[in-house]
Amino acid sequence: MDDDQEAELRNPFPSPPSHYTNYTSHNLKLLSLLKERHPSPSDLTESAQKEILSDQNDVPDWSLMSLEKPRVDWILEEGQYSVFGDTWFVKETIPSLSELGGHQLYPADPSVDRRPSLLSILRSLLLTYSALLSALLSPPPSLAVPPTGPPEWQRHVEWITVLAQNVMGAVNDLRPVQARANLEEMMRRQLELRREETKTLHAKCDDLEAKLAEIRASARQSSSATPLSRQHLDDQPMASTVDNSSVAPSITTVEDVLRWAEEIG
Repeated sequence: MDDDQEAELRNPFPSPPSHYTNYTSHNLKLLSLLKERHPSPSDLTESAQKEILSDQNDVPDWSLMSLEKPRVDWILEEGQYSVFGDTWFVKETIPSLSELGGHQLYPADPSVDRRPSLLSILRSLLLTYSALLSALLSPPPSLAVPPTGPPEWQRHVEWITVLAQNVMGAVNDLRPVQARANLEEMMRRQLELRREETKTLHAKCDDLEAKLAEIRASARQSSSATPLSRQHLDDQPMASTVDNSSVAPSITTVEDVLRWAEEIG
């Protein structure tokens, strides 16, 4: 694969593959004829393909079996497939550091406690960093004696790189656990908020029921007191219109009760 094809595969919006022009109706018809005339066409060479399809026109120079669909069983057997230059796994898993080609210093089994290994990696990281500082502060070697190997600081830097890769690999393995814990915390918080809102609604409903009970009791008292007042007025002699209007009680209607409920609510 040349540089142009590699750059095209890495493009966020890549163009279709260059061989998409081969999928013509004529070529697909030739492929079906080739399958009918030979039991195993995948083993044929281009010359043998032309001999079998000698009675057909415009037989291509490349193998017609390249027009076949990808074998899903092969993909499932290998467990991965390639799309636009990237390798994707059939089952979404986080590859371990050893599977990626690194030097893994902690247990690969996630059920094993990794804290002792991570503490050892952290201590080694601090110790190597201290040794790196000492190597950088040491005087340079003499030019008269040629160096026999890489400098000391370079060995420390390589080991620090390995230790940092192990720390990052262990953290990446804990991503699903962290996501699950964050989801549980978010759902727990939503449940608490709904419980608080429900409690507030119940308290408001209780207050409204108490106020409505008070209004009903006041309405009953007013309706029971109105006939007694009218009977008492009928027994007394009528002095004047002004005195009757001043003595007669006000009659409470349903509209007054509703208006009163709106004011206190």
